[in-house]
Amino acid sequence: MSKPNPKRPLEPNWLLIFIVILALGLRLFGLTTSLTDWHSFRQADTASVTREYVKHGIDLLHPTYQDLGNIQSGKDNPKGYRMVEFPFINAFLALILRTVPSLDLVVISRLFSILCSLGTTVALYYLGKRWANPAVGYLSALTFASLPYAVYYSRVILPEPSFTFCVTFAVLAFDIWIEDHKKRWYLLSFISFALALLLKPFALFFAPVMGYLALRHYRERVFYQPLLYLYGLTLAPMIWWRTWIQQFPEGIPASDWLFNGDGIRLRPAWFRWLGWERYTKMILGGGNLVVLASLLKKDKMRELLIVWGSCVLLYLVVIATGNVRHDYYQSITLPVVALAVGQGLWVIYHFFHHRDWKWAGIGVTAALFITMVLISRQFVWGFYRTRPDWEQVGQAVDRLTPPDAKVIIPAMSDTAPLFQANRTGWTLGGDIDHKIEQGATYYASTAYDDEAKELERRFQLIEKNSNHIIIKLSP
Repeated sequence: MSKPNPKRPLEPNWLLIFIVILALGLRLFGLTTSLTDWHSFRQADTASVTREYVKHGIDLLHPTYQDLGNIQSGKDNPKGYRMVEFPFINAFLALILRTVPSLDLVVISRLFSILCSLGTTVALYYLGKRWANPAVGYLSALTFASLPYAVYYSRVILPEPSFTFCVTFAVLAFDIWIEDHKKRWYLLSFISFALALLLKPFALFFAPVMGYLALRHYRERVFYQPLLYLYGLTLAPMIWWRTWIQQFPEGIPASDWLFNGDGIRLRPAWFRWLGWERYTKMILGGGNLVVLASLLKKDKMRELLIVWGSCVLLYLVVIATGNVRHDYYQSITLPVVALAVGQGLWVIYHFFHHRDWKWAGIGVTAALFITMVLISRQFVWGFYRTRPDWEQVGQAVDRLTPPDAKVIIPAMSDTAPLFQANRTGWTLGGDIDHKIEQGATYYASTAYDDEAKELERRFQLIEKNSNHIIIKLSP
């Protein structure tokens, strides 16, 4: 194996290429399945912004999606505004899809997320190598490439994969700039962190990592570095965007509940859900001891893990309810998890190697890693399951209704059936006459309940079978 040249910090090598190919292969599983898998509601929201751009043209300042209801913001949203992350990724993907209409929106969107995750894999290798040694870099990259939770959430149509890459690369580029003072690395870090903030303000939780890097390098001179103050301008695009979207409150999902809406912060349930259900079982596959081992070696990597890990802990505490209710919220913490596992496996191996038990060390670390993957897989495998009933009703609506139809598809507020139908509309039933006044023209449901029976009596039946019922609400 060739030894990386320390003067070229981003020089690739064959082992890293193998890890990237492995990561790609794992993430291609389920590439073409319907967008009805785990957390399909949030994925459909993101993907439908891209679809609306493909249909109606790209307008970065007025992104829309397919849900016209008031569930997310509490306000009627007749124009379907979607004011969350700045939609530069949606616009980029829409540009590709408008240029090559034969491409599939879901596949292209997933491939983009996968590409971002491969970038994160590479960045983690170089961070591990710079802060510990090449072996830790490889193990960290392999961890991110292979852990089932990381694999699944690296191919979802969400802002998280690109956000995770932007933050990780921003840290790496900042670290390189701190040492060699080449402006291009500063600029790359600046742009990456600004983009991360445009995607999710949660990037602010990881800003102390850059602060630590600067303080560690400059020490008492840290307050006399103009470029460090200039780095604060990464906030400007986010502030502008968040100010702009206040004009469209109907398109801004309620977010106050994310902090501590149900009072769960630091309660026993908070520790159980995050500490046990998520990190121990789902993410690490029981590899807690490996993470703890990463803190046994007193080196600069331990410092980085403590600082970055503290940022993660602060994020979990502040965004308490959001993290407990949504397991994808923890996906942005995966870089430090991967670094900790990589360092921990190296420490465990080195313990045996130091006693001339090299093969025992290899066997133990390999067994630990494989066990983590297998246990985690048991809790993540179900994420790939799709909803054939939603696929069928969506395809039927798309086949039987005009392209401009507005459809009510009750699905417990899940927008995935609307996305499958390729129509705008509502995701909850009830108050049907009011929705008709707002423009609803069709009703489709996979449940033949009292509401469906009542509407069947009142309006024209279009299609009815064992999977769904479709009713025309307008003359």
